[in-house]
Amino acid sequence: MSCSASTAKSGGKWEHFAHDADVGVRGCGATAAEAFEQAACALTAVVTHAEVEPLVSVEVECEAPDLELLLVEWLNAIIYEMAVRKMLFGRFAVRIDGTRLAGTLWGEPVVIERHSPACEPKGATYTELKVVKDPDGAWSAGCIVDV
Repeated sequence: MSCSASTAKSGGKWEHFAHDADVGVRGCGATAAEAFEQAACALTAVVTHAEVEPLVSVEVECEAPDLELLLVEWLNAIIYEMAVRKMLFGRFAVRIDGTRLAGTLWGEPVVIERHSPACEPKGATYTELKVVKDPDGAWSAGCIVDV
């Protein structure tokens, strides 16, 4: 599967897709880790279209029995850090080792006037959850986010 709606500055791709009152996020990349990074970019774009400066880094770790559940854990870790730190993140690095993920989020505190947050994500869900490697070798990772 290839993503086509939006292209991140890093050259990776992400997109949103409609789902009733919620929103789908999907990232694509050459590796599963890059697809996860792009899905995180799509998550941030649900909240704001403003540029997010990489002023602060936050380390997160997740573990799950498979890649699909690991994507949900990853996105929910970002949502948690957004909520408790009152921050937005605009750059991501992911390392996946089997069932474990170590990630770095770079971002800044929310500035209402500049970021104009559109909504607050409540959580990544299992709905339309899919992490796949296409026959052409490209990875995609996506799910519905409750907003």
